[in-house]
Amino acid sequence: MNDRVELSRRTLLATGAAAPVAGAGLPAAARPDDEAYWRKVAALFDAPPPGVIQLENGQFGAMARATRAAYEGYVARINRETTLYTRRGIGADLAAVRAKAAALLGVGEDEIAFTRGGTESMQTLIGQYNRLKPGDAVLYADLDYDSMQVGMAALARTRGVRVVKIDLPEPTSRSSLIEAYDAALKANPDVRLMLLTHLSHRTGLIPPVKEITAMARARGVDVLLDCGHALGQTEFSLKEMGVEFAGLNLHKWIGAPLGVGLVYIARDRIPDIDVSPLEEPSPKIDARVHTGTVNYAAVLAVSDAIATHEHIGPAAKAARLRWLRDRWAEAARDIPGVEVLTPNDPALHAGITSFRVAGRTTTADNVAIRKALFERHRIFTVERSGPAKGACVRVTPSFVNGPADVDALVTALRELARP
Repeated sequence: MNDRVELSRRTLLATGAAAPVAGAGLPAAARPDDEAYWRKVAALFDAPPPGVIQLENGQFGAMARATRAAYEGYVARINRETTLYTRRGIGADLAAVRAKAAALLGVGEDEIAFTRGGTESMQTLIGQYNRLKPGDAVLYADLDYDSMQVGMAALARTRGVRVVKIDLPEPTSRSSLIEAYDAALKANPDVRLMLLTHLSHRTGLIPPVKEITAMARARGVDVLLDCGHALGQTEFSLKEMGVEFAGLNLHKWIGAPLGVGLVYIARDRIPDIDVSPLEEPSPKIDARVHTGTVNYAAVLAVSDAIATHEHIGPAAKAARLRWLRDRWAEAARDIPGVEVLTPNDPALHAGITSFRVAGRTTTADNVAIRKALFERHRIFTVERSGPAKGACVRVTPSFVNGPADVDALVTALRELARP
């Protein structure tokens, strides 16, 4: 891509200035408690407003300054050259971004297509899956994302299927999660399609995806994996997990501009997802998605976001987020009246974890807790409803946060949980 803002790599960490190559001078990996390293990482991003502890980084992730500078450069070029670029030279540039995204996922370039986010990716898979017939059943769980639940439930109307909803165990464990899905599939042998969330936006729970997917496939059940929060927050391989259909988000934990996601369909399963009604028949995955004129600059900046992600280090990022979570969540677990909603098992959580104050299970209760955290302690979080045992408050640290931020949360929780 030929119109980047070219600033010196050497000045990035020294001055915090924007640069097209992020993370210059940082090691490839670092201990999660190496605060000198993580202060350098934090300096790649704009700091939250003074006096606010930002622990709600889940809706979307901030772009690193380098990514934002590159994005602004792409916007400038597209606005300057308009269709001279978009109808001639952009094709090769977009293909290069696609190749980089495929390499990130370890899949073929012909197995992914860009969307406007994880929701559109999952909408494509749910609404255009064509192997259902009247009398079949579909299954989803209480911790799945709201829009995906609505989409699965809509299949009763559009495909004449029966809808099964289950509540995942709480407190939970690896074995109890596998048992919950096993019991549901045994009790409902007509299930042919199942929604599975890789990392819950409600509580942060990560189920054993590989084992559950294998169990479902052994019964002839296809799994649609919602990876909206997983990509960039935890390390995984779609191929190794046996996943054939997945929706992914690039503007959360990869740090691309808002409005970019990916849909993944294993090469030999592409025919099982219908072509978009706005596309001509085609065997290619691209025909499954039709978004009209896209935000070209946002897609081009995906390459720069991936560069930042890889320079910081995927393993280092995952370890840091888990370390921040453990620092507050395991301390809070010892506070009487505080319920931590993911177990102390690193395989079952990443950086996100929610808490509940005993007896305060309504959405209104948790709105009040969220407000109290902000008004009394300047800690910003978000309430989440939907878990079967009641609403909760979600805590989502990111790379601008340090140990003092999550320690302040523990102090605040001790006050809030007092009878």
